[in-house]
Amino acid sequence: MISTLFKPTCFSFLMLLLTLLLSSCKESVAKKSQDLAHQAINKEDNTLSDSEINKGWKLLFDGKTFDGWRGMGRNDVQNELWKIDNGTIRKLNSEEVAPLPDGKAFEGGDLITIKTYANYELYFEWKILKAGNTGLKYNVSEAFSQKHGSQYSALGFEYQLLDDADTLYAGKLKPTQYTGSLYDMVPPKNAKTNPVGTFNSSRILINGNHAEHWLNGIKVLEYEFGSKHLDSLFKMSKYNDYRNFIDKRSGHIVLQNHKDDAWFKNIKIREITPSPK
Repeated sequence: MISTLFKPTCFSFLMLLLTLLLSSCKESVAKKSQDLAHQAINKEDNTLSDSEINKGWKLLFDGKTFDGWRGMGRNDVQNELWKIDNGTIRKLNSEEVAPLPDGKAFEGGDLITIKTYANYELYFEWKILKAGNTGLKYNVSEAFSQKHGSQYSALGFEYQLLDDADTLYAGKLKPTQYTGSLYDMVPPKNAKTNPVGTFNSSRILINGNHAEHWLNGIKVLEYEFGSKHLDSLFKMSKYNDYRNFIDKRSGHIVLQNHKDDAWFKNIKIREITPSPK
């Protein structure tokens, strides 16, 4: 009699305890999710957390001014072409830029950092509109660009930014011309962009001779400066006439003056000491 009564009572107690534990775990997970969502919603753009500051991150854009930037080949920023727009750097569509008083088209130019960087982790967020096309360039020498190209347009490694799915481009370009590529040299793998008109996140890592491109949290390519593989890709690219183009250097970070609208925010950099080989 005692044994018969004990078994269901013990079983009921264990089931109650298990239910309470599961409930507690669910509440804990839900709370953590809510906390993370709350942090994401309340994190201000163009700011650094204490943790980021301790790790050496620095803002390249404060959300309010062009401090630290200038026009390629210029001492200032072309405000007709580049705007501070609601906490972003906005590149205006070229068709929105008024012609000069004499009727000639306004001559635009790229936007570059005043400082140069050699080994670093760069993070930025960007968006474009339908059929948009632009890029962020790095490993850029202003003197090299002006010697071999244009006074106001950078020659350098380009992280391509494109509306990949638009009928203007889908299936019509080389693999090295889609978002996340090292333009015209290294194609991306598993690159997935967010819906056009919304922000994407990108990351570039330069650690000694090793380099990586990331898109929305996924590594989409890597390469090595000075490698035979990169040299072979360079020789097949549109840059092959520019001797020393693929040499690693301390270079400017550049926002490209393409004809389309583009927005950039949360641009930050962490300079690093190269890892030993």
